[in-house]
Amino acid sequence: MPNIPTNQVTAMSVALPKSERIDVRATPPVKQLLQEAARVAHKNVSEFLLDAGIVAANQTLADRRRFELPPEQWAAFEAALDQPVAPRPKLQKLLSEPGLLG
Repeated sequence: MPNIPTNQVTAMSVALPKSERIDVRATPPVKQLLQEAARVAHKNVSEFLLDAGIVAANQTLADRRRFELPPEQWAAFEAALDQPVAPRPKLQKLLSEPGLLG
């Protein structure tokens, strides 16, 4: 599900019928741990893993989807972006010469 906000993924996982399968292999101790955690959370193992997986996926992708700063830091960030580019003669030379592959 590309670029779907977290709250929509959570809502969709409840509202839509589940048609896709994810297979996971685990050692017996890991399986037992997951079963115990699911039982304590009043879920089956599939629900437990899916919920935990959605949370982990959103945390992993958060810095790639959203960029937030307090107002004063945002202003400094914008000011830095608005600065004129400083000349870089060595970089200009590097980019204007043919590379090893042509």
